[in-house]
Amino acid sequence: MKSLLKKYYEGINSVAVIGNYLPRQCGIATFTTDLISALTSEAPEINSWSVVMNDQPEGYNYPDKVRFEINQNILSEYSVAAEFMNISQADIVSVQHEFGIFGGAAGSHLLKLLGELRMPIVTTLHTVLKDPQPDYREVMLRLVELSDKLIVMSHKAFKILQEGYGVQKEKIVFIHHGIPDLPFVDPNFYKEKFAVEGKKVLLTFGLLSPTKGIETVLQALPKVVQKHPDVAYIILGATHPHILKAQGEEYRIGLQQLVSKLGLSEHVIFQNRFVEQETLYEFLGVADIYITPYLDEAQITSGTLAYAMGTGKAVISTPYW
Repeated sequence: MKSLLKKYYEGINSVAVIGNYLPRQCGIATFTTDLISALTSEAPEINSWSVVMNDQPEGYNYPDKVRFEINQNILSEYSVAAEFMNISQADIVSVQHEFGIFGGAAGSHLLKLLGELRMPIVTTLHTVLKDPQPDYREVMLRLVELSDKLIVMSHKAFKILQEGYGVQKEKIVFIHHGIPDLPFVDPNFYKEKFAVEGKKVLLTFGLLSPTKGIETVLQALPKVVQKHPDVAYIILGATHPHILKAQGEEYRIGLQQLVSKLGLSEHVIFQNRFVEQETLYEFLGVADIYITPYLDEAQITSGTLAYAMGTGKAVISTPYW
């Protein structure tokens, strides 16, 4: 298989990926880390490395794959990063784009870096806004201009780029959200480990924030429990670091109070932690049904949904793009 794919990266010796990276706790960090890991596994002869955004001055304890760190709010560091990448002679740059991880209005600092690079740029768009505010639209249009190719993970995003931003279809590439290669397992295999033997397990995982819509599930759960008293709902994930910094555990405490008010204490399990990949796979294994109750219709993709589908789980979800 690898020999068949080599034609796609012939002549490429070095790939730099701009994004976030584990152990920073966010979805883009997980995605970028998985991407670098996959590139390294698929094409070990290619030097795959990352340039990352820091949301705190001290940064994080990154692995060797991270070659350069940028304080996301300091514009001058984006120019220094561009110089470093040019000197490093990367053959291609992959950008993992989410407005919120870059500094400046609507993440505009990134444009400074991209405008100074001397190699092709391929941008993966993790958010595509249909009706953006003017500053977000301006940034997206400039990002489109600076990118040689745009990768999207949903057909809806493909259509929005064409109709809303005037992007030629030849510039857009659709690639499904990747997932780890995991075996299907009988949920009962892990249930004793997580103390849910004999239960039908519902699961939602990801960094906790008000946009996750957990309360939607909780409010519906009493009627479910009446018919299925063996239901257990696991809410897995630490509070999003930015929410934690701004509001503390206010949202989680509110959810816990709602659980108590609805008489669901025996049916809802909070796992307040950011788990390593192997532990996450075990939680996915224990689930009978996966739930994404997100409140934002405009969410283009969900990595957690892709993971759940990839492990053969039944899925209940609110509608989003």
